[in-house]
Amino acid sequence: MPVLVMKFGGTSVATLDRIRRAAKRVGVEVAKGYDVIVIVSAMSGKTNELVGWVNETSPMYDAREYDAVVSSGENVTAGLMALTLQEMDVPARSWQGWQVPVKTTSAHSSARIEEIPSANIMAKFEQGMRVAVVAGFQGVSPEGRITTLGRGGSDTTAVAFAAAFNAERCDIYTDVDGVYTTDPRVSAKARKLDKIAFEEMLELASLGAKVLQTRSVELAMRYKVKLRVLSSFEEQSDTAGTLVCDEEEIMENNVVAGVAFSRDEAKMTLVSVADRPGIAATIFTALSEAGVNVDMIVQNIAEEGRTDMTWSCPNDQVKRAEKAMEAAREAGVIRFEELIADLDVAKVSVVGIGMRSHTGVAAKMFQVLSNEGINIKVITTSEIKISVLIDRKYMELAVQALHDAFELEKSA
Repeated sequence: MPVLVMKFGGTSVATLDRIRRAAKRVGVEVAKGYDVIVIVSAMSGKTNELVGWVNETSPMYDAREYDAVVSSGENVTAGLMALTLQEMDVPARSWQGWQVPVKTTSAHSSARIEEIPSANIMAKFEQGMRVAVVAGFQGVSPEGRITTLGRGGSDTTAVAFAAAFNAERCDIYTDVDGVYTTDPRVSAKARKLDKIAFEEMLELASLGAKVLQTRSVELAMRYKVKLRVLSSFEEQSDTAGTLVCDEEEIMENNVVAGVAFSRDEAKMTLVSVADRPGIAATIFTALSEAGVNVDMIVQNIAEEGRTDMTWSCPNDQVKRAEKAMEAAREAGVIRFEELIADLDVAKVSVVGIGMRSHTGVAAKMFQVLSNEGINIKVITTSEIKISVLIDRKYMELAVQALHDAFELEKSA
């Protein structure tokens, strides 16, 4: 029988009643003739509670025991979902990561999936099981220890299973009914997209859109897994939600597919560093080793052999970046006058594969922001994306103005 993967996020399984509603959706797909692999998250709020318990018990915790505790939330949901399906006379069985097994690296709390052998689950399908309910977000290391995949890891689990089992489709059920041109809470004109290309979704996910985890989209693009984002709270149809697919499957594209934003950005500037070969490598190696996720980078024109280096990073990594730079200065590796951190900025981006074949997108974006009196602090571009850093107080105005200017409320 064809295999379908269905993933239910924390809000979709937050209560026993919601688990029953999700189970009914699974039953519908079983009735259509699918063998179904259901990936479940922990019930809403449970992972945060478990993390809190770990931190309270042991602030300098052993990462292996952290994973043992935090992964338990998904185990509870998987068991409850399997029991609910059994009560509906649907042959179902719960699976923890080590039982499949979901083989991962040994990087506890941020492990990566290396292999998902299909033999165990397929054997059970052949024996009459119709639904395998798998605990998302977890796997097993080469040492036989439980591992977790990091925040949003259940999305990655779902896509990895769809690839491993050559599933017809991977449906991601969440609390939104699809992917929008921007956050509807910021722009009332935001429109749900019927289809979006993998590359566009990857950019939107990495730029602040919270619908899908970035690693899950990367996997889907690599293995050509059709993803569908759906709401678990609305009536479904075969055309519901948003399909994330190959660019070739989309007949017409707007030049810009969406406007993404991130509030939690910081702009950091090293003032007066030596303008010499290798200085950028020295700075950003130190930041990388400190675990700082650098995004936008700008180097000023040098004067008298000195230059300024600016980058953006998440707000919660500023202290880490400051510590790394001070350590590099004390070690004599980097010399600079001061490190300035601006914590009151936001990143706004326009994304669209149509940019490849259309000119003038950047000019239009900058003119729109200029007309609104919004000053641009940093600019970065790629083939299908333009991002700017601006003062945070102007973020919503910028998103609304750009959404209007590119007429994203209209379909292609």
